[in-house]
Amino acid sequence: MSSRLDPSWSVLTSHQTFEADRCVDIFVRPDGTFGFEEFRRDPEDMGVWTPISYFSGHEYNSYVEAIDAATQRVPWLQPFLNDATN
Repeated sequence: MSSRLDPSWSVLTSHQTFEADRCVDIFVRPDGTFGFEEFRRDPEDMGVWTPISYFSGHEYNSYVEAIDAATQRVPWLQPFLNDATN
């Protein structure tokens, strides 16, 4: 888990590219709000997921709102969500 994600937050879903070099985690906080963060994983990082945006500070009232916001802000995400629902 990235240092940007609070350990009290529960990751609900994680969507990554086929190359496993980009990832978006959707999570819920103890107060019931939702959020997401985008990560990258490069060889020079020795395989560690590194946050590349500051999306985790935004709060959403539902899982659906968090997913909608993530697809608007992370250009590569939408096709992977479509694959997950087929």
